[in-house]
Amino acid sequence: MSVFTPLSQAELSRFLEPFELGRLVAFEGISAGTENSNFFVSCEQGEFVLTLIERGPVEDLPFFVSLLDCLHAADLPVPFAVPDQLGRKLHQLSGKPALLQPRLAGKHVQQPDARHCQAVGKVLAQMHEATLPCDLARQSDRGLAWMAQQTGDMLEQLSAAERELVEPLLALMQELLDQRPAMPKAVLHGDLFRDNVLFEGPNLTGVIDFYNAATGWALYDLAICVNDWCLDDQARLDPERAQAMLAGYASQRRFLAVEAAHWPDMLRLAALRFWLSRRIAAADHQEKPGVLVKDPEHFLRVLEGHREVTVQLPIAL
Repeated sequence: MSVFTPLSQAELSRFLEPFELGRLVAFEGISAGTENSNFFVSCEQGEFVLTLIERGPVEDLPFFVSLLDCLHAADLPVPFAVPDQLGRKLHQLSGKPALLQPRLAGKHVQQPDARHCQAVGKVLAQMHEATLPCDLARQSDRGLAWMAQQTGDMLEQLSAAERELVEPLLALMQELLDQRPAMPKAVLHGDLFRDNVLFEGPNLTGVIDFYNAATGWALYDLAICVNDWCLDDQARLDPERAQAMLAGYASQRRFLAVEAAHWPDMLRLAALRFWLSRRIAAADHQEKPGVLVKDPEHFLRVLEGHREVTVQLPIAL
């Protein structure tokens, strides 16, 4: 499981004392994450998730707390930082920044259907819209400039087939960095995979893990979702699920013509981003016990499938 920083029951009990949540009943590491240490925590007064932040600048943590407060205030199904008796939401545990949040109901869906995809598209658009009046901004540490740098650095290590897929995206990224097309922006989730959404039956009950959130093109966030939720067994787009997700999103915000023009590019860049991050994680954490390392080659297959994009954005004429 992906717990980079193990905890003892004694140190966790001491950490929980200022929250006045009663006695620690049980806790266990969560296996799904790949970047932070996460634990399910049961106390006499409720169920919680404890996150130890393992990656990223500590100075950005107030942004994440404010973002979750913003989304929670908009009645969206997200966690939020639980304050202790002094009102503090950011803490330290075992030398790492720590957040305690309520545990949301529901479970992950590994085989989503069109209903699940439509619900995810709808809530993603609602989150984007909710962030606009909150005056929150953060630059991603894994944005276009980072992607271009990492791609360029890796080229010599790649096979001919890998280079054929990846190298053309260098020119695309430079073009986007230079031109900055006027697509709608918002605060993005940045990692809305199946293991970050909870359902009870067809009903979406929770969106979690906002630690990749940053300001960017809303369409790019949608492409990240489609690349996980709407693929068939060959890592190609499933038209029914992809169209359902796009329809769910469009029910809350209409797409623009400029977004339709850049939709294939966003799908390709979203695949590239997670190929890069998984490749780096695999190199950093290989042979480390207890760390979940996901297959980076999956996103090369996704990228190959996006050579031709047949599912287009629904544009109201």
